[in-house]
Amino acid sequence: MNPFKPKIRRYESLPSTNNEVARLAALGADEGLAVIAEEQTAGRGRLQRTWISPKGAGLYFSILLRPQILVDRWPLITFIAALSVSDALLEACGLHTDIKWPNDLLAGERKICGILAEVIETSTGRGIVLGIGINLTGEAFPPELMSAATSVADSTGRPADREAVLSALVNALSRWYVLLHESDGPEKVLADWISRSSYASGKLVNVLNGDDMVSGITRGLEADGALRLETETGLISLRAGDVVSVRSSGG
Repeated sequence: MNPFKPKIRRYESLPSTNNEVARLAALGADEGLAVIAEEQTAGRGRLQRTWISPKGAGLYFSILLRPQILVDRWPLITFIAALSVSDALLEACGLHTDIKWPNDLLAGERKICGILAEVIETSTGRGIVLGIGINLTGEAFPPELMSAATSVADSTGRPADREAVLSALVNALSRWYVLLHESDGPEKVLADWISRSSYASGKLVNVLNGDDMVSGITRGLEADGALRLETETGLISLRAGDVVSVRSSGG
């Protein structure tokens, strides 16, 4: 794969950076077009949840990708996004993070980053809009979420340098995206993700998938990123859902 060099467009305010990238993709934008906004007025997360995006409180970033890998490996795009954010926060802020399946970044067991990948159809073929939202200050989320959310500033005790985080994120994402296209790239991505996630194996979790709740002990990942879960009735693989509660298990 050729070197991957994102090109960034900056906006003061957008309803959604993902929507703007999708709009530009429909107009013929090249792979690597990235959009950041000071604020989002209608940001969203996974499962159409609202992603609160106050001005200057977070890094709101979306990028257009056209992966040249097997479609059943496309879910790994969110895995390289999580690894890229992990790299960026460590490099730019000295902050170590954990990854919760499928794609939440945690600091001190509280959410610091959300990732949303959406498949789009364009005149030049199918692509992915990858959105990343990083909480930089405590103003990035309402007070009632303080027990579940955190920010770079709250976690490190000092202001976050948004430009430093952005630069580190773009560089890391470029590296991981190129690696994903190598012959053994998917295996390397999964191995690194597992090594950075305390949730990957040996935790008793509840996973909410629609109206269904499944409980079991995590037993690693499938080749496409599905979560292996050992339940009372046997080993299953989950390709959708949210880990809503966890506790350590010696099993």
